Amino acid sequence: MSPSSILLQHPPRLADLGGGVRVGYRESGTAGAVTHVLLHGIGSGAGSWAFQLQAAAQATGLRALAWDAPGYGESTPLEGEAPDAGAYATRLWQWLDSLGVQGPVTLVGHSLGCIMAARAALQQAARVQRLVLLSPARGYGQAPLAERQQKLQNRLAMLARLGPVGMARERGAAMLSASAAPELVEAVRDTMARVHVGGYTQATRLLDQADLGADLVQLPGPVRVASGHADTITPPAACQAVARSVGQDWQDLGPVGHACPLEAAAQVNALIGLR
Repeated sequence: MSPSSILLQHPPRLADLGGGVRVGYRESGTAGAVTHVLLHGIGSGAGSWAFQLQAAAQATGLRALAWDAPGYGESTPLEGEAPDAGAYATRLWQWLDSLGVQGPVTLVGHSLGCIMAARAALQQAARVQRLVLLSPARGYGQAPLAERQQKLQNRLAMLARLGPVGMARERGAAMLSASAAPELVEAVRDTMARVHVGGYTQATRLLDQADLGADLVQLPGPVRVASGHADTITPPAACQAVARSVGQDWQDLGPVGHACPLEAAAQVNALIGLR
């Protein structure tokens, strides 16, 4: 089945956190307790986890939630121009509290979602059974100021020039390997085209200031790190460095690109325990 067909079986839901704050998400599985929580990357959304939602639906004893991060989908943006990782993590736990999720859960981040996941695990370690980072973005918090400013300006300028739809058309295919199936390219572009300028801008500023490594060295539990070796966004060497920083081996998901939950669904599902 194509990602779009799968998502029809897992329609968007909305959690009301009170005070006008809402979080959009998708859900799958029949278990009473949530086992997996999935956090997407910067140009994406809950729909990027289509194959993981499908796997949870087909398995026994699993239940997965995939959120739209603040400012994405129907989720209320965070306060301020440049919320930090702690603000995203706090909103995550508020959302899970509103749904009665106690855990511990397998918390999975993809790309920028890894920064949110790591800080969430740091905030409430007892509620995270396992942390898995897929194609992790490390953030530029430790980069020289000139480099940080250039990368921030480039990303925001591209968004202003192209808009979400144009950005999806120009950049979508780069999220996958050159051999990716056309329906996967379409799925990536469709999700990217739906991002909101405000939410994407906040997430870009998070990427600018974040330092994934600083959070990871403080975590008490094991961390799994994986990516594809055809990933040009977070290349293998960068992901291997993240794995080494936590004393773990990097897992190669094969000749796939950055959007590995889509392009390497079977490998990802096995890694995170969705089978």
